[in-house]
Amino acid sequence: MPGTGVGVGILIVAIVIILLLVLASCVKIVPQAQARVLERLGAYQGTWGVGIHFKVPFIDRIAKKVTLKEQVVDFAPQPVITKDNVTMRIDTVVFFQITDPKLFAYGVENPIMAIENLTATTLRNIIGDLELDQTLTSREIINAKMRQSLDEATDPWGIKVNRVELKNIIPPDAIRDAMEKQMKAERERRESILRAEGEKKSAILVAEGQKESVILQAEAEKQSAILRAEAKKEATIREAEGQATAIQKVQQANADGIRFIKEAGADQAVLQIKSLEAFAKAADGKATKIIIPSEIQGIAGLVKSITEVAGDKIPE
Repeated sequence: MPGTGVGVGILIVAIVIILLLVLASCVKIVPQAQARVLERLGAYQGTWGVGIHFKVPFIDRIAKKVTLKEQVVDFAPQPVITKDNVTMRIDTVVFFQITDPKLFAYGVENPIMAIENLTATTLRNIIGDLELDQTLTSREIINAKMRQSLDEATDPWGIKVNRVELKNIIPPDAIRDAMEKQMKAERERRESILRAEGEKKSAILVAEGQKESVILQAEAEKQSAILRAEAKKEATIREAEGQATAIQKVQQANADGIRFIKEAGADQAVLQIKSLEAFAKAADGKATKIIIPSEIQGIAGLVKSITEVAGDKIPE
């Protein structure tokens, strides 16, 4: 019958379409940095990595999609008590990465909640052994201890904790006010110390400047005195040289005059008289004592005798 044939054809087409859709649903492509946990009849079958994969229809199913990228979880502030009984709130940031999709899928029911609770308890244990000041100044130590503890605890879950950071440490209001006052007092103390050190250095520099000025002034006076002494010495030397030159020229002139008289044929008496005149000029009225040779003394007596005789012959 024609109607029966058309209905069978439509049924076959529908079945083919359904089969194609089922086959298409069995083809899965896993992107980069992701993984798929496959179960067969409710049991773990395997883990799919990056690429194209096929599953058996109605038997296999993807139990969990896993992201292999590093993930960041920011937990709310947790109340903790320090060793010296100070209550504060600390919020943490955890960086983790899934290394084993199978353990992550079957290790714990809610991994993020488990990490949050584990972080809170670990943080309380660490802070409970520290005082307030140590807590505020030991972030790196706390981070390292928390990372080590969380990494060991989450290893059975297929999770690796790469880093833990204390985002905020919030002490009570009274503690913050006291800390602010302490910091203000410390800043004022440092300011006073710096001001005193500055004044001290300034006074030292002024004293050193005055010392250098006195030294330079004394050195200048010393050099000036040396220059004056040298100038005076030079003037004295030049004056003595001038006087010696003048005496030498006078003696040379007298010697030349006597030589000229001698060359002119003057007798011994005239020469001795000229010598006496030369001694007189040499004395120049400044000498207090003149030593006259015996020959000149004889001539002097002769001149006196001649003068007396000539005086007797002069009529009165």
